[in-house]
Amino acid sequence: MRLAQEYEAGLAKHLHEKDGAGLPAALALGRQAIGLRLETLDLARMHEQGIIKLGLTNARPAVMRRAQKFFTEAITPIVETHRAARESRTSLNRLNELLARCTADLAVSNRKLKLGIVRRRQVEAALKKNGADYRRLLKNSRQLHDGFRQLTRQVLAAQEDERKKISRELENEVAQTLLGINVRLLTLKQEARNNTAGLKNEIASTQRMVANSVKSVQVVATRLGKQ
Repeated sequence: MRLAQEYEAGLAKHLHEKDGAGLPAALALGRQAIGLRLETLDLARMHEQGIIKLGLTNARPAVMRRAQKFFTEAITPIVETHRAARESRTSLNRLNELLARCTADLAVSNRKLKLGIVRRRQVEAALKKNGADYRRLLKNSRQLHDGFRQLTRQVLAAQEDERKKISRELENEVAQTLLGINVRLLTLKQEARNNTAGLKNEIASTQRMVANSVKSVQVVATRLGKQ
């Protein structure tokens, strides 16, 4: 893929320039990734391949930190896109509440419709002698019933769309967390030999990341279970 080649070249240039000089290129690569509908996991693979091809597997911790900084800058546009999606959850929650109220209203309408059907049958019996009035009443009743069924289908479709959105958000959030863990582990591999205190801090940070991811999954799973 051309983007992978550009990423490798940008990473190499960043590592040979003074600190921060190659970060605008990383940001531009992240924007290209959004245009290609790539996710953070795709960029992680490119980063890992770049590390291998550039022979940085056993590089010094300082070099790996600079490489990680390049990667962090590259995924910033994607992370911001995910953040905007999370911020839209408030609107989705309001929509869910509206759908719940609509469902309740539909239940009331359904009961009224059943009562109307009973009454319609009573009226049908009384109006059999007047064919014109009977046909008009029957037509109106059928239109009401068809309208109710159509509204029910629309509500069910809206609820299913929301479940899919929440599922995609959960998948992206988990993928992003796993990606962060993978990048941290690459750094840990380099620092394990020389910096025990830093290693402990990185391990603690990674554990917190995993715990936060588990909490996020539980929250979203609870929301899905209530629908």
